[in-house]
Parts: sequence; C-alpha cells; structure tokens
Amino acid sequence: MNDDRHAAPRRADGPADIHADETGAGVPHVPSKTVLRAGLLAARADRSGEERHAAARALAERLAAVPEIAAARVVAAYVPVGSEPGPPDLPELLRGPGCRVLLPVLLPDNDLDWAEYTGPESLHRAGRGLHEPAGPRLGPDAVAEADAVVLPGLAVDGGGMRLGRGGGSYDRALARVRPDAFTVVLLHDGETVAEVPAEPHDRPVRAALTPGGGLLRFGS
Repeated sequence: MNDDRHAAPRRADGPADIHADETGAGVPHVPSKTVLRAGLLAARADRSGEERHAAARALAERLAAVPEIAAARVVAAYVPVGSEPGPPDLPELLRGPGCRVLLPVLLPDNDLDWAEYTGPESLHRAGRGLHEPAGPRLGPDAVAEADAVVLPGLAVDGGGMRLGRGGGSYDRALARVRPDAFTVVLLHDGETVAEVPAEPHDRPVRAALTPGGGLLRFGS
C-alpha cells in the first residue's frame, strides 16, 4: 500500500546470500528488509503486462476456491494498483450476497481506516495512486469485523512473516484482526523466501496465495 522507494534495486533471485564466516565455511546471510524489498520491487517492475494479467486471472480463480473466503460474511481487502498482485476488480469479485467488503483508507500517519465497498462507483482516486472507498469511515478497529483479510505484500517466509512496503500500515491492521480470522497475502510466483527479517511490530499471516503454487498455509 505505502510507497517507499529505496536505494538501488537489487535482484532477489534467491532467499539469502551466502557469506563466508571466519572459518571459511559458507553461512546463510539474510538480506535486510531494504535490500530484499528493493530486489522484489525490481523483479515486479520487469514483469510484462501479459504476465501480470495472467497472474491476476489465476489469483482470482484460486481465491474463489479458498473455503475461508467462500464462507466469510465480512472480508477486508484492497484494490490492487501498479504491480500489486490481484485482479483490479478484486473487491467486486469478493462481494456477494450476504458478504460485505471493507476497503482501507490510508491515514496521514500510515494507519488504516476502513469503509464499505458498495460497487465500482464507490471508489475514488486518492493519494499515492490508491483507489479508496468514498463511503462513511468506520474507524481503524472496523477490521476486527472481518472473517477474512486479503492483503498485499512483497514476500512471505515459511513462518507466515510478511514483507510489506515499509509503512507498517498492515502490521497495525493485523494487530486488530480477530484471532480466528483468516489472513492471506496475495503474491506473484517466486515471492516466497527463506526468511523475512522480523521486528517486534511485524505480524504473520495464516496463508499466502500465488498464481502457480496455489494456497500455502502456515502453522495450525
């Protein structure tokens, strides 16, 4: 969601670099968030429009088949922009009879407020190229109503730790999500890594969804 731009992009071809320790043995070195983020953003920028379109279609089909999404009565989601994974009409695909969709509204301090999505006409252009709902603001705690949360990210590791763009918006939102809510991050293929450096405020997700690999669940 939040658009941090960092120094020189670097490829994220692998989950970790190998450095030699004092004994000469190879030891895994986990890239910093800044380095990892820059490489992933560069790789996304290299994806063609055709690749992004095909990935978006596949994600839409796979997401519809996730049982927790199908059963949810309230889903918190987002409107994909730029290179973010997911179909541009993601909120419309999630909305259905008996299911409300909440979309984020970015606040000046990078926290997220929420408003209900009521159709394409309810969206308007906001800062940073985002599309936000124009309806009444429900407050940051409204995400606690969600049975499922579909969120963007740049990468995820095997423990469900998600790498975002650096603003901390979704980590704050995830701290308010109900313990029983299903949280899933949409990613492109190749964006699962060995380790995402974790900080105390970081929150893991329950699952990740990719176009080619399908649904990957973490933990119980």
